[in-house]
Amino acid sequence: MHEGKITLFLAKMNSPLRLFSSELTCPASESMQYTNSSLRVSCFIKKGGGVRVSNRNGRNAKAVVCCQLMHSHKEEESNERKRKLQEPVLVPVQKADFVRTLLIDNYDSYTYNVYQELSIINGVPPVVIQNDDWTWEELCHYLYEENAFDNIVISPGPGSPACPEDIGICLQLLLKCWDIPILGVCLGHQALGYVHGAQIVHASEPIHGRLSEVEHNGCQLFHDIPSGKNYGFKVLVRYHSLVIDSESLPEELIPIAWTSSTSTLPFIGSKDFGKFNTHEVQPDQSIFIDPFLAKVGSGSSNQFDYGKTRSARVLMGIKHSTRPHYGVQFHPESVATCYGNQIFKNFREITDDYWLRFRSSFKETHAHSNACMQISSANRLYREVCRSISAENNAVDQLKKIVHADRHLEYNKAEMKHLEMFNMVNTPHATTGSKCLKLKWRKFGHLAGQVGGAKSIFCGLFGHEAENTFWLDSSSTEKGRARFSFMGGKGGSLWKHLMFRLSHQSDGSSKGGGYLSTEDSQGSAETIFLEEGFLDFLNKELQSYHYGKNECEGLPFDFHGGYVGYIGYDLKVECGVKSNRHKSKTPDACFFFADNLVAIDHKNDDVYILAIHEESSSITQWLDDTEEKLLSLNGSVRVALEIQNSHPLTFYSCKAGLAAEKSREQYIEDVKKCLNYIKDGESYELCLTTQIRKPIEELNSLGLYLHLRERNPAPYAAWLNFSKENLSICCSSPERFLQLDRKNILEDKPIKGTIARGATKEENELLKLKLQFSEKDQAENLMIVDLLRNDLGRVCDPGSVHVPRLMDVESYATVHTMVSTIRGKKRSDVSAINCVKAAFPGGSMTGAPKLRSMELLDSIESCSRGIYSGCIGFFSYNQRFDLNIVIRTVIIHEGEASIGAGGAIVALSNPEDEYEEMVLKFCLELICQRNSFFLS
Repeated sequence: MHEGKITLFLAKMNSPLRLFSSELTCPASESMQYTNSSLRVSCFIKKGGGVRVSNRNGRNAKAVVCCQLMHSHKEEESNERKRKLQEPVLVPVQKADFVRTLLIDNYDSYTYNVYQELSIINGVPPVVIQNDDWTWEELCHYLYEENAFDNIVISPGPGSPACPEDIGICLQLLLKCWDIPILGVCLGHQALGYVHGAQIVHASEPIHGRLSEVEHNGCQLFHDIPSGKNYGFKVLVRYHSLVIDSESLPEELIPIAWTSSTSTLPFIGSKDFGKFNTHEVQPDQSIFIDPFLAKVGSGSSNQFDYGKTRSARVLMGIKHSTRPHYGVQFHPESVATCYGNQIFKNFREITDDYWLRFRSSFKETHAHSNACMQISSANRLYREVCRSISAENNAVDQLKKIVHADRHLEYNKAEMKHLEMFNMVNTPHATTGSKCLKLKWRKFGHLAGQVGGAKSIFCGLFGHEAENTFWLDSSSTEKGRARFSFMGGKGGSLWKHLMFRLSHQSDGSSKGGGYLSTEDSQGSAETIFLEEGFLDFLNKELQSYHYGKNECEGLPFDFHGGYVGYIGYDLKVECGVKSNRHKSKTPDACFFFADNLVAIDHKNDDVYILAIHEESSSITQWLDDTEEKLLSLNGSVRVALEIQNSHPLTFYSCKAGLAAEKSREQYIEDVKKCLNYIKDGESYELCLTTQIRKPIEELNSLGLYLHLRERNPAPYAAWLNFSKENLSICCSSPERFLQLDRKNILEDKPIKGTIARGATKEENELLKLKLQFSEKDQAENLMIVDLLRNDLGRVCDPGSVHVPRLMDVESYATVHTMVSTIRGKKRSDVSAINCVKAAFPGGSMTGAPKLRSMELLDSIESCSRGIYSGCIGFFSYNQRFDLNIVIRTVIIHEGEASIGAGGAIVALSNPEDEYEEMVLKFCLELICQRNSFFLS
């Protein structure tokens, strides 16, 4: 080879050193010989509103779709180039300290679970791009010219590899990048088969959030992973409706793993729980079937046996015979997949071994010694740059920073200064016009019980008029579910009321941006347009506050004053969704800035009063007045009862009947639409909802809430009254959306799986067990747990996201629910509001993948969800927050009361059963709200 013709790409930052010829276009494989093979799969085409609609002419009709990447190898490629590619000049290297991965996101809700795994296993975080972010030319530039990556991982995703909009640039990668290790997961696996001519077909049954045992051939990807049945664990979690037809597999693709077509088992934990992709799964469960299971059944809704093993086997893994390309149909990143992280470790080993196979001595010793001298410095620089990259940054900008740092292999002071400046830019900081807040507070030990409890305190201090009041009410504190309640009313000089409505364009879509109306305690009001939306405004507001941390020492809770209110479901357009199809009748967000509040510690029975003021002012009058009222509340129990029982006839006063958004037939038809989308791989789970409404005349809404909290106490209950909007919210939510505490720990507690309590103790226990061992409810819960791990993984330190409790059953006054807990450590460069944007709306109200599922649900549901499915809670001025999921809630707005309900539709769902479950949730809510209110 002519040395002048060779471009030597040194191993950037201690990666394995590779050599490519000066011609940098990606070569097509010489073994690539395509014919026009057709695929038996429906290709989904974008039609209005972002919804994908099947091209099928009939339910059983199968569209014929041909792969658009039928390439033959380039005849113009010179023999000299081929010889160079086959006989590369090599540089001796040692095994890499870390591996640089390009992670292609197919708009999935599990991609950042892969990201978290790879960040730990590879030693540095991967760079994530979506499948349409880069052109082929940009991709080639970074892969071949800049030599920026050692391998590629293609994520799961909705849809089919036959649809260009679903798969993006991934097919070109698999076709042309024959010389780079690639691992495809689920959709990426199917794409690997598809691009080489295999057929993609509907599975005999969609499998989502369910577990199967796997057999494999012992290849390197499955090194140190047991194979076969009866090993006492379920190896893999499956999320797929489409599969590679094994009979159509071309010779160049080798099957390496498989499972029975419908052999699945319920998740009941694992003896060896450390093998799961979580460090804190409950250790007290067993994989063996509980003896009660035979009594209560598996909980599957459909009238056929999904557990029956068939002779047919489904491909769970493939590899290319000559390329370092692998695919797995299952999800190794799932929290319930045994040995999932071993798959990623093995892929790293495959990557290392692939490049190390070219080890050889190199004649240009000066180049080698120079590379060795710079490896340590480059290592540190690469790690620091990766550490400083924010999830908000554009992926191309990320690569420019890495490549720029890589190109100059001198780790000098100038680069360090640049790096420090980069960190400053991406770290939350105070904005111009910052406000210095001071906090004053007083504690009254063991007072709450003496004055009648939380209800008495609220009614005595704020309940006589109840206008512009809030009560974040932990009315159910048993088993440590909640501890603190916060309440307040119209306050001091800093108090203000904020109301935000999205702007809606003439075509009915909304892309964020809207009108913010504010009113202060003196009645002064203004309205402004927020081009970047409400959450961006709130982010800037919270970052503008300065405060002394020593002022809150001794307070056991994180809310010290700040914003209290709700975020409506339609603010999803500020969190990645392209548009809203429907417009909410209620404001899209309403908040108070609470500068005075009362807090109750239910664990210790203590009461706190807090007031915040600007540094230039001083305030003690509210604290003095409130203390006096608080200590004289002996008679307030009577006041509370009077409020609760006032205007009892107003519940009967309206003769107008109940109005449901959907009839029984319409709702069942909607469930069938969801099942068709799931069958076609467009979603794994769709959380379908509807609402009932009733006009009302006069109603004591606070009295209604007091009845609600008495009959159905909940850990994340809330009362909100916004008098200017004629809006009251009576919420009895048992579900936490997201919390950020003083230790920067994010926590999510999704509920998926609900069953009514029994009439007797024995019936109650059987129903509880039926829920616990229901494969359908387990699948629902697992899919949302994996989704929320993904959401937290976007904003948390690598390796910190974990699941301390998986599929717990919690009991409440009227129902049993299946609850999981997900936690992670927030990254230091991420603000509180950006954590919310990464996870909103709560995944338990959308389904997965989240973005595609919300698009589909917008096309199916007939009205905006409004406040329902959003969140209620606080954003403290110290950037801590705690938010619930708005379920089991009555919204009273401008003479109308409404309640929302629904359920998760999965492949195991039965339409009639789903309707009955939705009605059950409505009925339970109506019972708690006094039946006569809605059913008179």
